[in-house]
Amino acid sequence: MNGPSLLIVAGDPSGDLHASHLIKALKRRDPSVRVSAVGGPLCRATSDEFLEDLASRGMTGFLEPALKIPFLIKLRSQLRTFLRERRPDALICVDYYGFNRRVLPLAKAAGVPAFYFVSPQVWASRPGRIKVLKGLVRKMFVIFPFEETLYREAGVPAQFVGHPLLDLIPPPFEAKTDAAAPSVGLLPGSRASELRRHLPVFYAAFKILRASRPDLRGLLFAAVNQGDEAYGRLPEGIEFVREQDYARRRSLDVAICSSGTATLENALLGVPMVVVYKLSWPTYAIARALVRVKHIAMANLLAGRGVVPELIQRDATPERAAAEAARFLDDAPYAASVRAELLRVRRTLGAPGAADRAANALLAEIAEGAPE
Repeated sequence: MNGPSLLIVAGDPSGDLHASHLIKALKRRDPSVRVSAVGGPLCRATSDEFLEDLASRGMTGFLEPALKIPFLIKLRSQLRTFLRERRPDALICVDYYGFNRRVLPLAKAAGVPAFYFVSPQVWASRPGRIKVLKGLVRKMFVIFPFEETLYREAGVPAQFVGHPLLDLIPPPFEAKTDAAAPSVGLLPGSRASELRRHLPVFYAAFKILRASRPDLRGLLFAAVNQGDEAYGRLPEGIEFVREQDYARRRSLDVAICSSGTATLENALLGVPMVVVYKLSWPTYAIARALVRVKHIAMANLLAGRGVVPELIQRDATPERAAAEAARFLDDAPYAASVRAELLRVRRTLGAPGAADRAANALLAEIAEGAPE
């Protein structure tokens, strides 16, 4: 007997990661499930049929995707045909509202039920998106506790399944020996545009820090979707790191990182951080007009206050980044207090097993809606 056929659409590296774990969980629950996917290299490795690599194209912000309009139009047309002719049992969108918003009506027109795993950040900007999702999505499987309340109050069925990173992030590092040299992690982002804007700032900030701390070690954590050449020549004292288990990241004294998934990863590890983010000026102007939240770092959003410093646009200078990082390196009580706040954030996100809970709920929803 054939199992359910599913179409999964993820559009960025973090969505590719979460979608791949959902695919694995679905197949653990029901090995007969067949998954067709749009995503990135991780979805390519786990799906039965890989349709297109959307996640590696590095589209972010408001204006940058406009440069890829011909590709997006072609992909949307491909998915329209897929949904109409193949009629999968469900469409599962993973984050990435900008493109998935265009795919959801195609599923509705084809009579294919649609679900969402990892909600787009409707609470950060343009709350009208909730109304759009209400008319197109059967159920949201959300990863932050407050999102379940937000959607239910808007009349959208929602279930909090926990955060998928809890299945990947190891326990926080216990203690560091006094003899160990201090270390700063550099996480400039995963998209090419982020690397272009952030790497000069991060490298210069490290040089400032090391000028008065000759034993300071720098660890540059490379993104899975970027080759070594994307990072240019590393300054003296910086080591290139590729890891999947967070073993080295969890031992950092401080991180300088781009806003995004890395900030939540650092929070779950209890690593104090300085969050830096630069956009193109037109994109920043649009974002400033639309974004309603006070913070960009997820750790600060979940804590409800500015636990870690955020340096955005003009404030994202090497001097400011170095000064904020130096405070963590030089003021042990301050660093310890921030670490404690970050670990409190970790405890708000539930228990491991988010992908399995989402998979179980999805298959139950599909079975409930299947014809007799």
